[in-house]
Amino acid sequence: MLDRIAKGLEAQFEKHRIVFWYDPTREFREAFEGLALDGVEKIEVANTEFAVKHRILREAPKRRFLLYREGSRPADIDNWLLDVELANGVFKTDQVAIWLSDLGLPLKFEDLVREHQEFFRSSRRLEKLKTIIRGDDTRPALRLRMLGVCVSADGGFDTVVEALLAELAAGRDDSLRLIDRVGLDGFLWDQMARIFGYRADKPSVGDFSITLFKSCYQTAVGGEPILTSDALVFFRRWKNNRNAGDVFAKLSADYAEVLDVAGDLAKRDFRTLIEIDYFEEVDRAIIRALVHELSAQTVAQADVLAWIRRRRQSHWYGSYRDLYEAIGFAAEFQQAMAQVTLGMTSLAEGVQRYAKSWFRIDQLYRKFVWHMQKSGQATLMRELSEQVENHYVNSYLLRLNDAWQVHVDVAESWSAPPIPSQRSFYREHVGEFRRRDQKICVIISDALRYEIAEELLGRIRSLDRYEAEIEPMFGSLPSYTQLGMASLLPNGDLQIADNDTATVLVNGQSSQGLENRRKILATGRVGDRAAALKTEELMGMDKDRARALIRDHDVVYVYHNLIDAIGDKQISEERVFEAAEDAIEEIVRLVKKLNGANAANMIVTADHGFIYQHRPIEESDFSSAQVEGDTILFRDRRFILGHGLKGNHGLRRFTPDQANLQGSMEILIPKSINRLRRQGSGSRFVHGGATLQEIVVPVMKINKKRQSDTSAVEVEIIGSSNQMITSSQISVRFYQITAVTEKTQPRRLRAGIYAQSGELISDSHELVFDLRSDNPREREVSVRFLLSRQADAFNDQEVILKLEERHGETSHFREYRTARYRLKRSFSNDFDF
Repeated sequence: MLDRIAKGLEAQFEKHRIVFWYDPTREFREAFEGLALDGVEKIEVANTEFAVKHRILREAPKRRFLLYREGSRPADIDNWLLDVELANGVFKTDQVAIWLSDLGLPLKFEDLVREHQEFFRSSRRLEKLKTIIRGDDTRPALRLRMLGVCVSADGGFDTVVEALLAELAAGRDDSLRLIDRVGLDGFLWDQMARIFGYRADKPSVGDFSITLFKSCYQTAVGGEPILTSDALVFFRRWKNNRNAGDVFAKLSADYAEVLDVAGDLAKRDFRTLIEIDYFEEVDRAIIRALVHELSAQTVAQADVLAWIRRRRQSHWYGSYRDLYEAIGFAAEFQQAMAQVTLGMTSLAEGVQRYAKSWFRIDQLYRKFVWHMQKSGQATLMRELSEQVENHYVNSYLLRLNDAWQVHVDVAESWSAPPIPSQRSFYREHVGEFRRRDQKICVIISDALRYEIAEELLGRIRSLDRYEAEIEPMFGSLPSYTQLGMASLLPNGDLQIADNDTATVLVNGQSSQGLENRRKILATGRVGDRAAALKTEELMGMDKDRARALIRDHDVVYVYHNLIDAIGDKQISEERVFEAAEDAIEEIVRLVKKLNGANAANMIVTADHGFIYQHRPIEESDFSSAQVEGDTILFRDRRFILGHGLKGNHGLRRFTPDQANLQGSMEILIPKSINRLRRQGSGSRFVHGGATLQEIVVPVMKINKKRQSDTSAVEVEIIGSSNQMITSSQISVRFYQITAVTEKTQPRRLRAGIYAQSGELISDSHELVFDLRSDNPREREVSVRFLLSRQADAFNDQEVILKLEERHGETSHFREYRTARYRLKRSFSNDFDF
């Protein structure tokens, strides 16, 4: 007690030279006598007013005095020290006075403190309030700070409401009960009515929360709002607050059924819902509609992609990302199929056209299937999946390779000049670097199909300081691993062993296994030091060992096997597209690992590609042709090896000479995309044949620059004609100056309208500028801002539209762009939208 009295008196003496202390109950004499205040003279007033007055005004006019009087304060007419008291301060020793003194609050707040004494009885609450009160606080402002203390929120009324909603979602009401106990409940609901327009006979946080969701949803679908525009601004900010995401999701799920959102959505066109994300059911309704419309091909691809891009801002996008991605790729697939022409005049033209554009259809199909599988919503996607599958297999894969087969059938030898053959890889591509005396690392990824490598190309190019380019190579036939891997080694004499193993010999030596490949690599350019190792071995090396590997060798072959390892097994072949995604990630890490070990030049290539159909293979996809020959030594889904083989209407025969191989092994290849029946092996993922997907092999050359070459797109604010805000909302257009490319990357920004004091007076929007269109008009983004009630205080003043960019993964933002407007609103109607 003595300490608190001393602190209270010290606070008084900071403002006054003379302090009066009345002790009406005569209970503080002991405290008075025990006090020792630096620089303060204590005097008891007991019928000694004139002597005291002479002492404090004449004898020591600059000294500080504490004047103590036991008993009640005399009436003004009898108070001979009244003039001194009025010019200085009075210290009261009841609990309310102590609290006022402790907080440094003037006497005008006495009635407020008395009304809420329960609040101040907690030293923890008192200490917290002391840190946040300001000298110019009004009674409402002080009560608002007290509410903040009750709910442990820092900020304005919005943060108080957010905290109460968080407790509601958690099934607790601790803070609300405390608010009731300290007598702030009336103030809470008054503020709810004043700011948000919420009024109820029996107000509660739960009832307010339902009303809030209902009002905002009704406004979004064109109905009459129940609450004020400030409620909508609060709702949007709260919904977009990362820290409140789980609370919003919980309450939204609770109220979707209460408000019969599903029933209401069933009556609406999905196009009117694109901007709404207040309930998860909205995303479900949009996705169901897009799947149906896309399957029926009644919507334009550009519209679908635009809708999906806008849904990326949805609170629920993360939960449905794979469904949206699958729908987007299906739309692009449909567009590509509508525009494709599958004719060719030669093998070379077929390869060139595949590498230039046709591969994209395989890529879109793969991306669609992968995201559909990842979504786990096979039933929902069935209609669209069947449509994409039928178009891919019957209208593209079969038609393309039937047209290609015409040229395969008449080819006298397996070559397509000027497309380089796979057998020339070491001489042409590795030799290109070695002739300049440059080290070269080659990554060979088993079954890295051209279209997968093209996606990898984009990933590599998007890395800072990395350059990459890709070109096609004409794969060896049959397109199976052992021959493809052998073709990438230095080779002169290349033949398939005359037995049932399908082993490939390079200059008479087996190329099977890592050790044999090391030996063959050593026979390359005279004086070259060569190494061969698996990805796992390289990734397991520390930096010093990896650098030593590059330092001590001129040619390094790194073997990567993920796609073929997964796809070439019946039990796992349906996961081949998942393996393709993982392979891209692994190769990116591999490239970075090699570069970190001082490898400046790298090539990524493959042994062969593959064909894949997601749906089970139908009977018509198997070749009906009879396999005939003197000796059948090796049989697979897509090729036969033996002697005295006979070609027919369903099988194309190649002699060793025609396949550019040595030895005597003959080859049979099923025509187009047909498979041969083989017990116990997969049939959806196959290779070994002569389709474009199997034999167009990627060669990607990668090197690292010394200087940074990536940047983010620039964004401008397109000025309105009069730069004036005259209503409670404003629509602003933003322009992404350049299209997103591998080296020009997307930019994420936060947008809002602020007073010059820095106070946010509108809702806030998280914007992603990732548009790839070359058409400038398609890179404009329109955003509608809704002003809050706080904006009223800044009418007829200049306000600022700010674009801000997050600093890394932190919670801090830097200013990116601004535009200034004059706020010139009339207040005749709060609901002018």
